[in-house]
Amino acid sequence: MPCGKDLLIGLIRAQTIPPPPAVTVLGVDDFAFRRSATYGTILIDMSSHRPIDLLSDREAATLAAWLTEHPEVEIVCRDRAGAYAQGIETGAPSAIQVADRYHLWKNLCEAVGKTMVAHHGCLRAAPAPPEQSDPEPEKPTPEAPPPQPPAEPAALMLPERRLVTRTRERFEAVQSRLAVGMSRSAISRELNLDIQTVRRFANATGIDELLVACQNRSTNLDGYIDQVNELWNTGLYDGAEITAKITELGYTGSVQTVRRYLRAFRLPGTSRSHPDPVRRKPAPSTPAVPKPRKISRWLLSRPDHLDENDTIELKALLTRCEHLDRLHEHVRSFAAIMTGRRGDELAAWLDHVEADDLPTLHTFAAGIRRDRDAVTNGLTLEHSSGAVEGGVGRLKMLKRQTFGRASFDLLRARVLLTT
Repeated sequence: MPCGKDLLIGLIRAQTIPPPPAVTVLGVDDFAFRRSATYGTILIDMSSHRPIDLLSDREAATLAAWLTEHPEVEIVCRDRAGAYAQGIETGAPSAIQVADRYHLWKNLCEAVGKTMVAHHGCLRAAPAPPEQSDPEPEKPTPEAPPPQPPAEPAALMLPERRLVTRTRERFEAVQSRLAVGMSRSAISRELNLDIQTVRRFANATGIDELLVACQNRSTNLDGYIDQVNELWNTGLYDGAEITAKITELGYTGSVQTVRRYLRAFRLPGTSRSHPDPVRRKPAPSTPAVPKPRKISRWLLSRPDHLDENDTIELKALLTRCEHLDRLHEHVRSFAAIMTGRRGDELAAWLDHVEADDLPTLHTFAAGIRRDRDAVTNGLTLEHSSGAVEGGVGRLKMLKRQTFGRASFDLLRARVLLTT
């Protein structure tokens, strides 16, 4: 049947949308009409996992007005947005609010990642040698001093990576403008930086926190650093040959990545294939410390999901830093509370966290205390926002199918009328 797209869209808009059914357990979440600009709200019947209504914004007053018209709602599953908490409290004060466990775990993962970056230097520091209590040795008879080997030429300071230099310059630029009273929005416009980038540089406690993150970016070579160091120390100095060796072990990166890593061990005046042994530095012989992201993954994984080598390496790393050892204990305790639905233990967990010197976990705990009732319900009751997240994903698919024509009334009709 030949017809235009405008006619089909008009037919969709002309259909009557049935009123929302009575719902006892409601799911609430936001979605973006335009990312970082305008948002709406989707409401899900948690018993049928079907969307029952769309709201044109995510304001507390709009949600409160909808709940006032539907007094049968007894439980509301939501994320940790303050506007939704306020709207539920106003429109359905007797309803039980349930914070989603996924967002709780996500917030904890972010706190763990920041703590790991802040304390990664503790793991890179070499352990102190054990103290010796041997008696004082006898004084040797004077002998001719042994011949001294020729002194190695002084190593020149290698230039900083471009990312490190740029990070340092941006941090100084943002901090200097904050010191004279400029707002973050004004700094964003003047430096032509995204507001999120400005916030990251403004909230950093120091340049070291940012440099640890940019100096520890993951590469394909991370899992083969020890093999590269061993090959270099045995006399193999050509980057292409080293790449061929580790490729047989499973390396999939390029030779340029290997050469960039080896650049730190070459001194001026040496060639790649035949460097003067006196004019090179040995590679580290101790195992490389894993990147912060990898260690964070170990900390946040179930113990039975780690293989034996990862478990042993994680245990060895935690002995080098007391803060990370305590962080590991808190993560395991929270995971047990969440998976075991033991919300009654949350208060004790918060007290233990706040007694430790872990600032990022303090921030996480402070956020939980502001929303403690909903969080306790989320860690105790069986309800979660999984169906809501699925509804948001389906809504995004429908919105993108209509490209720029997905106005609110058309989008609402498509979401509520599509079976």
